[in-house]
Amino acid sequence: MKKWLLALAGILMTVSLAACSKTVATTSGGKITESAYYDSMKKTSSGKQILQQMILDKVLEKQYGSKVTTKQVNAQYNTYASQYGSSFSSVLSQNSLTKSSFKKQLRSNLLLREAVKDHTTITQKQLKTQWKSYQPKTTVAHILVSKKATAEEIIQKLQAGESFTKLAKKYSTDTATKSSGGKLTAFDNTDTSLASAFKKAAFALKQGEYTTTPVKTSYGYHVIKSIKRPAKGKMSSHTSELKKQIIDSDMNNSTLLQKVIGKVLKKGNVSIKDNDLKDILSSYLSSSSSSSSSN
Repeated sequence: MKKWLLALAGILMTVSLAACSKTVATTSGGKITESAYYDSMKKTSSGKQILQQMILDKVLEKQYGSKVTTKQVNAQYNTYASQYGSSFSSVLSQNSLTKSSFKKQLRSNLLLREAVKDHTTITQKQLKTQWKSYQPKTTVAHILVSKKATAEEIIQKLQAGESFTKLAKKYSTDTATKSSGGKLTAFDNTDTSLASAFKKAAFALKQGEYTTTPVKTSYGYHVIKSIKRPAKGKMSSHTSELKKQIIDSDMNNSTLLQKVIGKVLKKGNVSIKDNDLKDILSSYLSSSSSSSSSN
């Protein structure tokens, strides 16, 4: 009798839970409840990734939320909006993002950056290494053409005194910049959008100079003119910028990020209540443990 009552209680509990579970969708073949949806989602890799991110966001917000302002998030958002211009909305849509969800992602990234800064000790040796590749933001204009001979012809015209701006408008195949005389957004040594050959040639120019040989990239041949070229100066004057570049580099180091996330999660006292998901953070927590034991 006791076993029977216990079994009945279990059945009643299951029925009660199912009844309380909100219906997500109805079909001619039956309804889909929140509990059924959750049970299905937690078994997928995407579902687990979402939970990992939700947990990480919670602990990061607790530990570093006061260090990231809405102003910082909006500034990053506006930078992207300016970069993509009129196509920004469609770019967000193509990536299944809204203005709100994208800002949430930006905030998560800024919080993680604060965690990386908190767990990084930058040495003088690292600063000196970064200084070797450091270049202050420079502004250039370029004329892009498909043939080397055309680029050489443009250089001859420049040497004869013709206007770089007029030649860019006439010859350049870069439709995004030709109307403005080929002018590009200022960039420094950390820029990843420009070819290394292009950056090397641009950094070698003094303000007002232009390349006297065509610069070849995968896009074609460039003639580059330096518009604004600040002096590099002394390392001591750029310490904060060098540190920023080192942290930015760390943010692209997946091994380092995993260790930092592990430390953040460990400090966050995360407790997984669903037995099916109890190991969801194991890869991060194990990397944190091995990192701690090796120090």
